Amino acid sequence: MTEWHGGKGDKRRKLQVSDETFSDNWSKIFSKNKETKTMKIVTISDTHNKHRDIDMPEGDVLVVAGDFTGTGATHQVAEFNEWLGELDFEHIIVVAGNHELSFEDPRRAMHLTLTNAHYLKDRELILDGVKFYGAPWQPEFCDWAFNLSRGEELAEKWALIHDNTDVLITHGPPSGILDSNLALDDTRQGFGCVDLLHRVNAVKPKYHIFGHIHGGYGRHQGIYTEFVNTAICTEEYKPLNKPHVLEIEVKDGV
Repeated sequence: MTEWHGGKGDKRRKLQVSDETFSDNWSKIFSKNKETKTMKIVTISDTHNKHRDIDMPEGDVLVVAGDFTGTGATHQVAEFNEWLGELDFEHIIVVAGNHELSFEDPRRAMHLTLTNAHYLKDRELILDGVKFYGAPWQPEFCDWAFNLSRGEELAEKWALIHDNTDVLITHGPPSGILDSNLALDDTRQGFGCVDLLHRVNAVKPKYHIFGHIHGGYGRHQGIYTEFVNTAICTEEYKPLNKPHVLEIEVKDGV
């Protein structure tokens, strides 16, 4: 820094120091505002009682997009809940799948046995300002749970998805995106829901997490939304696929 001596120079030096201090303070404020906090989301689905075979990565929130059991039997759900309690996540979010037969009957209230997780069925959960929405429905599929007819029935369920959703969790995929299994004739057959795709395109969440179709495992970046099929089991029901790890900015003060 240049030093000034005598008379007017003293005043000029004071002004220079004052300007530098002012600039430094604003620089710190601007830098602080630029800092962003991120939430690390780990995703799994379709573990089918084989959750203890997974090498789980670290994260803040675990999302389970359905089919965590074989049939939704009480002992299967209890063991899964016990495993969840052993994991080191701040929050765990669970959506049921077509294999959770016991969860479809509201009189059984099986979701209450998931004491180590937030259970989402057509509802929202806000964590650090990030808005999660979960729903278990899929087009009719082998007469399992949470099956609805294509068209109006499913469209009514998807209409419930909040417009400002950041992370959408469904068990089934949207039409044409990571929704194919290898058919008996060695072709790829799609099972996704077109009405779900239309709703996702309208809402534009940052992530759409799902499973159900084991052969569709992977990630696909759309214009506004990243689609994540997080099925752990392969089409042969072997738990060979790895969990996905996603990041999203935390919205302080929301």
